[in-house]
Amino acid sequence: MGIDESFFASLAQPGVRGLRPYDPGHDMVALRRRCDALTELGSNENPYGASPAARAAMLDVMHDLHRYPDPLGGDLKLALAAKHGVGIDQIILGNGSHELLMQFAQVFAGPGDEVVASQYGFAVHALAAQAAGATLRLAPALSRDHMMARGHDLDAIAAAITPVTRLVYLANPNNPTGTWFGATAFTAFLARVPTDVLVVIDEAYAEFADAPEYASALSLLVHHPNLIVTRSFSKAHALAGLRVGYAVAHAGLVAVLERVRESFNVNMVGLAAAQAALDDDVHLAASLAGNARQRVELADALRGRGWFVHPSQTNFLLVEFGPDTPAIEASLLAQDVVVRPMAGYGLPQCLRITIGDADENRRLLAALDRVP
Repeated sequence: MGIDESFFASLAQPGVRGLRPYDPGHDMVALRRRCDALTELGSNENPYGASPAARAAMLDVMHDLHRYPDPLGGDLKLALAAKHGVGIDQIILGNGSHELLMQFAQVFAGPGDEVVASQYGFAVHALAAQAAGATLRLAPALSRDHMMARGHDLDAIAAAITPVTRLVYLANPNNPTGTWFGATAFTAFLARVPTDVLVVIDEAYAEFADAPEYASALSLLVHHPNLIVTRSFSKAHALAGLRVGYAVAHAGLVAVLERVRESFNVNMVGLAAAQAALDDDVHLAASLAGNARQRVELADALRGRGWFVHPSQTNFLLVEFGPDTPAIEASLLAQDVVVRPMAGYGLPQCLRITIGDADENRRLLAALDRVP
């Protein structure tokens, strides 16, 4: 009949027609089948693994898999509320923070509205705006020569806000650059944002940040009802395979978001594991210490080889390799070392490299040294 993807695209909503699917990087399942000793440094996963308490909690609920999970996620929300000093009605759970980032635009933006995000920001921020049919306004990032090379320019983001702006997406620390901004700068930025513009702070990598000037935006919620903070259990807590995230915001805002939340959107195993992981401070501290140590050592090793390494407060490094970047990435892949190419982010001369454990980082560096 001659019907193909273009026919169905023509039936889609205008905002969806021009979208490209989120790019997760390489087909890791296929690569794992090809290689028994793959060094996976492309997805910012935690090499130290999940908390033993989380693993035990997962096994403990397996006998109830024929039951639906708690549709409210009540126990996890209670634990999160206690952890962050907020009300349980200020928390909404998501199937990873990705789901929530999409829902903010679905609920609060649409045709005729604008969404502001940063150049070199997380790809999902732009996807959310476009899928909702809103106009995306990208604020230019800081220059490559700035101390926070290619990070968020808060002045430029504030200047991009117009009377039809409904949402602003930021990430702190930012993916894919690894850069961050301090609490004082962000407080000053919030003072410039109209109260009817919602500001989303994506803090998926917040636990890794140890810079003195860095602080989570959670403490500012009480003074700014237009602020939304998202977090994830995928990174520091090493539960990427279970997809659990959450947002903290004004109770009234959360109540509106609940109207579109999918029923049972966080599974039973994820709820149990996340709650247990949240209580295991010892395991989290060991993971963060290992990452901090390896972050310094790997960055120094890469800079010592002559490459530009962006400052990072995350569990990855954005590294500029120059015009030979595609060939370097291909050579690494041929040696069974997977990193993340950044051409899709407008950074074709950069690769994003997850900070692995000491052995993984040694394998990466050895592979780099063998690049022709």
